[in-house]
Amino acid sequence: MVRIIGIDPGLRNTGWGVIASEGQRLSYVADGSVHSDADAPLAERLLQIHSQLVAVIRAHEPDEAAVEETFVNTDARATLKLGQARGVVMLAPAMLSIPVSEYAPNTIKKSVVGAGHAEKDQVKHMVKLLLPRAQLNSADSVDALAIAICHAHHRTGQTLARLLARS
Repeated sequence: MVRIIGIDPGLRNTGWGVIASEGQRLSYVADGSVHSDADAPLAERLLQIHSQLVAVIRAHEPDEAAVEETFVNTDARATLKLGQARGVVMLAPAMLSIPVSEYAPNTIKKSVVGAGHAEKDQVKHMVKLLLPRAQLNSADSVDALAIAICHAHHRTGQTLARLLARS
């Protein structure tokens, strides 16, 4: 059995979701969000996200992590800030020697719903169907659970590719 944490990066709210994967069987472990103080300076907000996420990772002891790739939007400043939050989010599991994989939003939706341009409600419905015991504490944690599910579906191929790259 492998524990996977999915992380949906955000500067205000970063969603996380932990699942266990055993072959094709998935089970819910926990989900939630970490938050930063919108009135604090950027560096302090990034530290808040990092510290809280490290505590979550230590509490749930995942074996692998998966993070959503940043999409580029029309607001360059917002994209840059999201990229900084994403870097901090990727650092948290990496500093604890947990391998981190990245997935594009369309890949996540296609893995969970079957369509790369699925709506948020469709993703939530499928997450609830695949993980019936899930709490679904926030929209961010639903996305994080979807990221973890996506990784569970893709991890075997990635593990093999890493092993082949080392030889």
